[in-house]
Amino acid sequence: MEKRSFSDGSRSGGSKLIGGSRSFGRSGPTEESSSTESSGFTGKSGPIEVDFLLKNAGSLVTIKDEDDDDAKGLGLITDGSVAAHEGVIVAVGTTAEIEKAFKDGVFVLRNDATVFDASGCLVTPGLVDAHTHLIFAGWRAEEFALRLKGASYLDILARGGGILSTVRATRRASEDELFLLGMDRLDQMLLCGTTTVEVKSGYGLSTEDEIKSLRVAARLGREHPADVIPTFLGAHAIPEEYAGNVEGYIEVLVSEMIPRVAEERLAKFVDVFCEEGVFSVDQSRRILSSAKDYGFGLKIHADELSPLGGAVLAAELDAVSADHLVMVDERGIRYMAEKKVSAVLLPGTSFFLAMDRYAPARRIIEEGVPLALATDFNPGTCTIQSLPLVMGIACLRMGLSPEEVIKACTLGAARALGMEEEIGSLEAKKAADMVVFDVPSFHHLPYRFGANLVKGVIKRGKIVVKDGCLTYARSQPGTRSDM
Repeated sequence: MEKRSFSDGSRSGGSKLIGGSRSFGRSGPTEESSSTESSGFTGKSGPIEVDFLLKNAGSLVTIKDEDDDDAKGLGLITDGSVAAHEGVIVAVGTTAEIEKAFKDGVFVLRNDATVFDASGCLVTPGLVDAHTHLIFAGWRAEEFALRLKGASYLDILARGGGILSTVRATRRASEDELFLLGMDRLDQMLLCGTTTVEVKSGYGLSTEDEIKSLRVAARLGREHPADVIPTFLGAHAIPEEYAGNVEGYIEVLVSEMIPRVAEERLAKFVDVFCEEGVFSVDQSRRILSSAKDYGFGLKIHADELSPLGGAVLAAELDAVSADHLVMVDERGIRYMAEKKVSAVLLPGTSFFLAMDRYAPARRIIEEGVPLALATDFNPGTCTIQSLPLVMGIACLRMGLSPEEVIKACTLGAARALGMEEEIGSLEAKKAADMVVFDVPSFHHLPYRFGANLVKGVIKRGKIVVKDGCLTYARSQPGTRSDM
């Protein structure tokens, strides 16, 4: 392989953080063999080949786990660079430090390497959306007017709208139709800087339709640049055919759906909507306990509309996260803190529903609960697909700082997916996922949330968005997004 010089118009410099190798497949990282490590990554047997280099970043946000004097853990580097090999970061530092490592022979730039000049720009880790309902057919724009007239979410659900209207449309849609709709939606998220997306089922509510939705999620994960993390949410609502027979539907969930999802290895997590009028705490416990027996990670829609006790249940079952938490009480927060259950807060939903109440983010942080923010993208209660927009709402309505919301949409969200060792920060051995924003500092992200400030997106060392446009080749043409 031919090599080339680092300089090519750059300033002088060298390396700061250099790590061993790790390969990242679509399902996560695996340590490479010792023969790979001895062939260059340690610097003992030859230079490290670099096939992607981002340089000259005006402000590089690397993210640190601990809070310190450096912008509360953002790990800021002025004039920063990131070097990667085969989609994995091998070094992070100032441009001067990284360039020095090239001159010293620690690194060598491959002749076909991609170099991204981020002069004057803010660069962050790829954004992580830890809670979406992306796979559906049937928008619900008509319900917007009903809410403006005072109808609540449960009122609309009782009238046959809400989730159940989307269920009917999703059941009618083919797998190919759902796939094309999903690709369009993932594209919109990617353009806003999201590189990893948790995707729930939950609009099928029958064994075959839930399996169909999860197969779509798997296909999206294979064909879209963004990583898709699938969650089975068969316990999203009670389907019409089981009205008045909740226990009958739960039996289908635990004896048929969950075993089938496990057999086909279609999900990483199982979620349940633990809420009055949907699934009680005891019913949720039965569903999630069954999922746990099959080895799934657990998530809970908890204490969104009433303080039912979902947060406590999440702690009891060692769930990875409890989500929503608008009505969570002190006991729930305390239990989550003790078990380190991540709180995935969804301020866009309260905003979209014109609610005065938001999840108590400050209390959650004060008690030491790991914090994540997500969009809750869905057709009925939050159509937001932009995490920077969520950041702005969280600052304005939850009282969070710019530093806190950025961490909550990167490393915090990665932790809520059990992926904090793979994504969420810029450091050696993690995926080379980055967002380049055309702004000079991190303060602009929540401040200017009404505009898309993304200039470029890098996913595993490949440029997938450049100058605000998608650059990857889709295997299928786009389709209507109003289905």
